[in-house]
Amino acid sequence: PKGVLNEHGALMNRLYWMQEAFPIGTDDRVLQKTPYSFDVSVWEFFWPLITGACLVVAKPDGHRDSHYLAELIQRERITTLHFVPSMLQAFVGEPALPRCTSLRQVFASGEALPLELQQRFQARHPAKLINLYGPTEAAIDVSCWVCDPASTLGFVPIGKPIANLQLYILDEALAPLPIGAVGELYIGGAGLARGYLNRPELTHERFVASPFDAGQRLYRTGDRCRFLADGNIQYLG
Repeated sequence: PKGVLNEHGALMNRLYWMQEAFPIGTDDRVLQKTPYSFDVSVWEFFWPLITGACLVVAKPDGHRDSHYLAELIQRERITTLHFVPSMLQAFVGEPALPRCTSLRQVFASGEALPLELQQRFQARHPAKLINLYGPTEAAIDVSCWVCDPASTLGFVPIGKPIANLQLYILDEALAPLPIGAVGELYIGGAGLARGYLNRPELTHERFVASPFDAGQRLYRTGDRCRFLADGNIQYLG
């Protein structure tokens, strides 16, 4: 386990981006079900609280019970919620899913989102499905892709960077790679954490000086990715 020193400014940047991209208001009801030891819980708590939406808190361990969640969504008229893809997989098989008619947007993050799962969800429910990607070291999420039922890509991209962040795909010498070439994903901009709590060696290893902006840092994710021709990013492992 590692403690990550995220900053309020980075979290606010993330929340303001989310509100601009997928606005909620006083008619919305957001389900908070992620254990608060996970970073997703931060936006689940604070997004409704800064926008006037209603915050509905699930019972402890309720996120593991798809039947309970379906009943809660119907009873509380939930409009917005988050799933780790492995839990979305279980929820998609829930018989009551089509009756969750209040649901209008579902966010997926924390694991790779399989195309087959996207297709199964969209076949059973009309809600917008949004794929988010990001490490805890960069204030929850750094990129976004709105899933398109008509896409012919054959995979679910992780999309493009959110507001005030930059994503680079670099080789071992920190040089940018051309479109389609596979390299390591690096993150820069407003979302970066200060580093790791009481782990200076790890901070030095993962947060490196940016070769593009003097005095700025990049976070090296360890993830293999490539740029698509339209600027979206494919995650490869």
